[in-house]
Amino acid sequence: MAAPETAARPVRHEGFLARLRAATSQPLQPADAFGESFLLTRLADAVQWGRKYSFFPYPFVTACCGMEFMSAAGPRFDLDRFGAALPRFTPRQSDLLMVVGTISHRLAPVLYRVWAQMAEPKWVVSFGACTSSGGPYNNYAVVQGIDTIIPVHVYIPGCPPRPEAVLDALIKLQERVQNERGGRRLSQKHGSGRPLEIDS
Repeated sequence: MAAPETAARPVRHEGFLARLRAATSQPLQPADAFGESFLLTRLADAVQWGRKYSFFPYPFVTACCGMEFMSAAGPRFDLDRFGAALPRFTPRQSDLLMVVGTISHRLAPVLYRVWAQMAEPKWVVSFGACTSSGGPYNNYAVVQGIDTIIPVHVYIPGCPPRPEAVLDALIKLQERVQNERGGRRLSQKHGSGRPLEIDS
């Protein structure tokens, strides 16, 4: 008996960036003139390193979690160690939106407008149970999670969250920023991976 022939599959040689974009579901970009050179890779790493240590947070504080946010920014826990000490109170100068507290449906368009005015790249942190899931307010007036309005990159659980949880979330966001490539905009997805539906 003759052994069955197995069809040989052609070997595809893909670059690292093509594999990375495929793995992260980012659209494939046409190859640029420089390709994936060592110099550009090192330059991208340096830019991402600078971004992860120079957050300019916009504190969107609406409720009692604001006290915990202030204690995390105080001298005992010191957000300045992570490069996130100078809050900007204008969205055009900030790149990190810290949504702290309960968001009502009446306030949701304001939150969306603040997020839309921020320049790219921008990141969003959902601070506390009320912001992440509505918390104990399961009623008609409260948004059941801000990820129904804007994309969220990091969720901080707790009611209220401890300052240690805030620092842990900031470290996780720094890791995410360091691993983003080329300054390309992330696909419009929530932290959970489901697509975001934004009305233009």
